Amino acid sequence: MSLSAHSAIRAKLNNTLKPDHLEVHNESHMHAVPPGSESHFRVLVVSSQFEGLPLIQRHRLVNEALKEELSSCVHALAIQAKTPEQWGTNPTLAKSPPCMGGSKGDHTMQAKLKAGQE
Repeated sequence: MSLSAHSAIRAKLNNTLKPDHLEVHNESHMHAVPPGSESHFRVLVVSSQFEGLPLIQRHRLVNEALKEELSSCVHALAIQAKTPEQWGTNPTLAKSPPCMGGSKGDHTMQAKLKAGQE
């Protein structure tokens, strides 16, 4: 049996970035997708591997770790990538804006959701 998208995201980020703090939030319920979907996520990753890297490089590391999920079942990923020092001075998770219904026009969404469940 394959891991849920949530579990796969958590496992891959833990293994790849060895975070001091990790939060994985399934925000699919806030979007125009079927109930129980795992298509929209927000992650907060606090890792010393981000030291000295610009934000774009941090996001690339996260995206690279999750390339399989991003190419199949995950439609959207919001990333907060902080160093331990940044987390120490601002230990907050940003809130996602309300859904504007953008996935309603994504004709690949149903196929991605189906692929993620197989």
